[in-house]
Amino acid sequence: METPDGTLPQPETVVVDGVSIATYVLEPPTEAVGDVVICHGTPWSAAVWAGVAHHLSRDHRVHLWDMPGYGRSGTLDAAVDLDTQMSRLARLLSLWGVNRPHVIAHDIGGAVALGAHVLHGVDYASLFLWDIVTLDPWGSPFFKLVAEHTDVFGALPAPLHAALVREYIAGAARRPLSSAWLDTLTGPWLGEVGQPGFYRQIAALRPDHTQPLVRKLAEVRCRTRIGWGTDDPWIPVEQATRLRQSLPGEPAVITLDGVGHLAPIESSADVCRAVDDWIR
Repeated sequence: METPDGTLPQPETVVVDGVSIATYVLEPPTEAVGDVVICHGTPWSAAVWAGVAHHLSRDHRVHLWDMPGYGRSGTLDAAVDLDTQMSRLARLLSLWGVNRPHVIAHDIGGAVALGAHVLHGVDYASLFLWDIVTLDPWGSPFFKLVAEHTDVFGALPAPLHAALVREYIAGAARRPLSSAWLDTLTGPWLGEVGQPGFYRQIAALRPDHTQPLVRKLAEVRCRTRIGWGTDDPWIPVEQATRLRQSLPGEPAVITLDGVGHLAPIESSADVCRAVDDWIR
């Protein structure tokens, strides 16, 4: 199992509709041949993609963001539903001045990136979707339980909450995550803001926000590719086939054997190779 590498630089704060967003831009050593935008999922942050981002920044300008409610954009004031995150991404790309980027999107970041494209009119050069949340059904029994009892979970004693979050995050991977990665991924969800924020973002994620998106998948206007861990315990790999059949041109599907939901951590080298092949 790999350990955290390629630490992201200090974020630059960008304000979108009154909400502060932590953003990261990695510049190549020479003139950039293009722009790449990376969208993370839940309960993650841009840190999950740091190693892949540094790899791509050899010749591309790479943009990442922590969605409000996540990572260094953690807050209890901003809306964290998918509809709002979709429109934020569209606004953020405009503020960045990024035109037709290559986009890599993971988990709910896939729904956010697709929504910015087909619902808000943002054009991409291409789109690589990794283990994304879009097709029904999604949302584990744990998600449903939290949605019904957010206040109860938010009031858990801090040590019990920390243990629950750590176990939940560990369960996303096929093989054990290192202690360093568990610390990195768990850290934002601890403390007075992190604990209620963890349950709040789960309660805000509802399948009815992806259903309009699913109806428009045939309207995707860029080339696409799909990546999936064959042992993803959260979103079964069979969804990759269904997603392929829903997108124009039936795009290629890259599957990583023995990998769970966190491919950029569990198998960073394989993800880098797949991304190189797709982008070049």
